[in-house]
Amino acid sequence: MSKRHPIISVVGSSGAGTSTVKHTFDQIFRREGINALSIEGDAFHKLNRFEMKEELARRLAAGDQTFSHFSLEANELTALEEVFASYGASGTGKTRRYAHDDGEAAAYGVPPGHFTEWEEFDPDSDILLYEGLHGAVATDDIRIASHPDLKIGVVPVINLEWIQKIHRDRALRGYSTEAVSNTILRRMHAYVHCICPQFSETDINFQRVPIVDTSNPFTARWIPTAGESLVVIRFKSPKGIDFAYLTQMISGSWMTRANSIVLPGDKLDIAMQLILTPMILRMVDQSRRLRGGAK
Repeated sequence: MSKRHPIISVVGSSGAGTSTVKHTFDQIFRREGINALSIEGDAFHKLNRFEMKEELARRLAAGDQTFSHFSLEANELTALEEVFASYGASGTGKTRRYAHDDGEAAAYGVPPGHFTEWEEFDPDSDILLYEGLHGAVATDDIRIASHPDLKIGVVPVINLEWIQKIHRDRALRGYSTEAVSNTILRRMHAYVHCICPQFSETDINFQRVPIVDTSNPFTARWIPTAGESLVVIRFKSPKGIDFAYLTQMISGSWMTRANSIVLPGDKLDIAMQLILTPMILRMVDQSRRLRGGAK
């Protein structure tokens, strides 16, 4: 952790909705005049799309049916930890982009499924925001979780997560339901052993729970809407959280445990604004004072 160069890590699996949370952070940064750097977990995959296909085929032929992008060994996690450590110490580091589709390929100047070149960070930033799969990994060898000042978990209940992934991958990437289902099955081992443990490291978890039938996510025709969901927000430590204020400001919310609040799904954005804005402002204000004055 670093008071001079704070880091926020947003963690969630494919289809969890981390990009929605990142959008809320971007709104806060823009409104408050904060110069934020953003890095994506996909930038730290070891292999491009075509190399990954070859590696998957090789592993399957060898009897390994568990290797996926979720796997720790499929990612440059030592490099990610080094970036976090470097930014925390001096505000420096580097990242790259991964082009998921034709639109991003055109924007980044690389073919779809490839990475851009590594680029150095803006040296005058206020805060670093990570969004991806592995921003709170804690093993004997990798201690990424020790670096961020604020760790956010985005964890919809599993059937909803699958529905969101299936609909996204079919609509945006042209995959069949069967292809997405095979990917989900292949990733399950790493989901249990690599992704889930991170949600015990996070400071706040946002979990969306549908209140409509999602019994068979592989045949669901629609993604449950925000109005058809509840959100459970769990704080690792309730110290300093004014739950009375939150339940007063967020219509329809209530507490279920000393560290948990539940609210209607369509109130998530306002809840995130109320919870995260003061946390971000405190971090940035302290950072700017230590670095010699406000921007």
